[in-house]
Amino acid sequence: MPPNSPSSDTGSSTVHRLTWLPALLKAAAWTLGVALAGVFSVLMVVAVALSVAYPNLPDVSDLLDYRPKLPLRVYSSDGVLLGEFGEERRNLTPIGDIPKVMKDAVLAIEDARFFSHGGVDYIGVIRAGLANMGRAKSQGASTITMQVARNVYLSTEKSYTRKIYEMLLTFKLEHLLSKDQILEIYMNQIFLGQRAYGFAAASETYFGKPLKDVSIAEAAMLAGLPKAPSAYNPVSNPKRAKARQLHIIERMQDNGFITPAQAELAKAEQLKVRSGPDTGRVHAEFVAETVRQLVFSQYGDETYTRGLNVFTTLRAADQTVAYKALRKGIMDYERRQIYRGPEKFIELSKNPQEAEDAIDDALADSPDNDDVMSAIVLEASPKKIVAVRQNSETIEITGDGLKPAQSGLSDKAAPNIRIRPGALIRVTRTPKNTWEITQLPEVEGAFVALDPRNGAIRALVGGFDYEKNKFNHVTQAWRQPGSSFKPFIYSAALEKGFTPATVVNDAPLFFDAGVTGGQPWEPKNYDGTFDGPMSLRRGLAKSKNMISIRVLQAVGAKKAQEWITHFGFDAEKHPAYLTMALGAGSVTPLQMAIGYSVFANGGYRVNPYLITKITDQKGRVVVESPAPKLDESVRGIEPRNAFIMSSLLQEVARTGTAAKAQATLKRPDLYGKTGTTNDSIDTWFVGYQPTLTAAVWMGYDTPKKLGDRETGGGLSLPIWINFMEYALKGVPVTEFTPPAGVVNIGGEWFYDEYAKGSGISSVGLGDKPAPGAGADNPIQGQPVPPGAAIQSPPPSDERKRILDLFKN
Repeated sequence: MPPNSPSSDTGSSTVHRLTWLPALLKAAAWTLGVALAGVFSVLMVVAVALSVAYPNLPDVSDLLDYRPKLPLRVYSSDGVLLGEFGEERRNLTPIGDIPKVMKDAVLAIEDARFFSHGGVDYIGVIRAGLANMGRAKSQGASTITMQVARNVYLSTEKSYTRKIYEMLLTFKLEHLLSKDQILEIYMNQIFLGQRAYGFAAASETYFGKPLKDVSIAEAAMLAGLPKAPSAYNPVSNPKRAKARQLHIIERMQDNGFITPAQAELAKAEQLKVRSGPDTGRVHAEFVAETVRQLVFSQYGDETYTRGLNVFTTLRAADQTVAYKALRKGIMDYERRQIYRGPEKFIELSKNPQEAEDAIDDALADSPDNDDVMSAIVLEASPKKIVAVRQNSETIEITGDGLKPAQSGLSDKAAPNIRIRPGALIRVTRTPKNTWEITQLPEVEGAFVALDPRNGAIRALVGGFDYEKNKFNHVTQAWRQPGSSFKPFIYSAALEKGFTPATVVNDAPLFFDAGVTGGQPWEPKNYDGTFDGPMSLRRGLAKSKNMISIRVLQAVGAKKAQEWITHFGFDAEKHPAYLTMALGAGSVTPLQMAIGYSVFANGGYRVNPYLITKITDQKGRVVVESPAPKLDESVRGIEPRNAFIMSSLLQEVARTGTAAKAQATLKRPDLYGKTGTTNDSIDTWFVGYQPTLTAAVWMGYDTPKKLGDRETGGGLSLPIWINFMEYALKGVPVTEFTPPAGVVNIGGEWFYDEYAKGSGISSVGLGDKPAPGAGADNPIQGQPVPPGAAIQSPPPSDERKRILDLFKN
């Protein structure tokens, strides 16, 4: 066939195509084989990796009984939270107790398909992988199960290796736990800022309310925190937090969790975020710290992770009143002191923003001390101060509000005293709701109240402010009790033959160096006067020092030193010298409350206690300590001694140095004694009603004079009255029933065996002791009554640790 014929051309082309087909098929087969081999190799590598990694995954079976770190919580007897200790603030909440609105908000933003996927959202993972192609760190979309795996078991490192482990753990969790169990762990485990872990703690932290009460708007705000607790914190970043909240509300609507109408209402709701200190909380920091020490001594580091709940003997309302009463008494004293000047000075820039920043920084460094608040002066003159407080609140101080700091407004004031623009001052609100300038006090105080019938502590305030000074003055401050110690000397005298009617001479005394063994001593009465002969009753009511010294001379210092141990005092803290009669030894306010409780309860020693029970996180009782019952094994003095001493102390509160007590509270069942030490360094009032004993002390940590006219009756007694006015509301008047062994003659009480003489003996008349009265001999040669031989009972074993703590 000719070469250029059409049929010849067609055949040649077909042959040419057929020649290439086998080569193409061979190349395709080779490529497919390589691909399959690659896939097989990858699968083999993955299989080997999984076979190696899976057995090394942590055991997640412990999540079947989920036990996160839970803080120690301290409660009052009526269930009010007093303190919390632990790195993680958390309230473990079962999934059934978490409100639906909170679960919906979390699911809407974190994992809307949580109940339908198997733990890994493959579409989300692929999408995240593509978005991060070429990067070293992946930002893959995590499901709630993956977040639980990461938060409970893995580090926060972002790497492919950790991501693989996270996915493997996710499969393991989904296989072992139900969806509700996984969600419960997530809702309780996740960190949400401000030391809050879990949504229940976050609800309390940010909104001051239990989780069950949150609204849609509040739930959406909380649900925005897991992604970045600091960035979306409504306290520090309110604008960003609000923007994320609005986005979550829209997601809740998109997922059908809420209606459009509910979404609009939630977006418009004004949230009240707790941005400052909780003004409604009970100030019991000293109590909470004491409890923490007690629990730590028993449980060690588990104290802060086991979720123990400690219930105390405190009554929340009584504690609050005690706290306010002590602070008021201290601040009333502070108003009478010389103004010491502003705490610091800052430069106020002419640039408004720079000035505002400087003010904010200064106020943050010197925060409010409860009702004693900080402010920066903008304008100052003798007639008006204009200052700015936190949140740019401007205040004006005029009139009487300037009086406490008048010296700082004078043109002649020293530079460090003068109040001028840029000065950081302290202010407080008056009862008339006006502003008054003040200053943080240097003086300290202590208050403790307990039930004399069992030793249960009802209120304890260890100082003006725990953050300012953590030294617990109730249990740690060893101070001279002054005249408040005299009742214990008088109690010893009753066992030596004295009666309330015994006449003692209030006349000058002088002891030379041969008697004292040191410097000559010429004691004085507080007012510097001497009233001559008077009854023991009147001598105690008027707190006459000369009478107390003469009584101790007759009793004997050694005998008195032994006798005071019946009330819980340490003999070595009270040297056997005549100065003991004036309270020259060392006591703590708690010891004084314990000592006076012996009079209040009819002669029994009580050991103070704080803890009634401890429960675990599920409410099961771990330790329970019932109130002790008073019986003869803890008797300190005879009932008749306690009764007559109460009669004498009632006179003090009716007509003596504490007459303001009965006059103000309008009830006769009040008993107590004032105390003021030399140079007014310490002031006291210790007193009781048969159901409640309370002790008040004021003084400087570094002892110095409080002031020439400052006394226990003027400083400490008003604090006691303010507390008792509330604590005794509704408590019926209770007066003591005369016990066996006493008789009333002519309106005065006597021991039976001393009734014949009606107690009209005398001591110290004409500067000579009564016949038979000597250092170790009773008045009129009477034998020592049996009560004098009573020994101090030891503290019970179950409370010994608490008592030891109080004494340290």
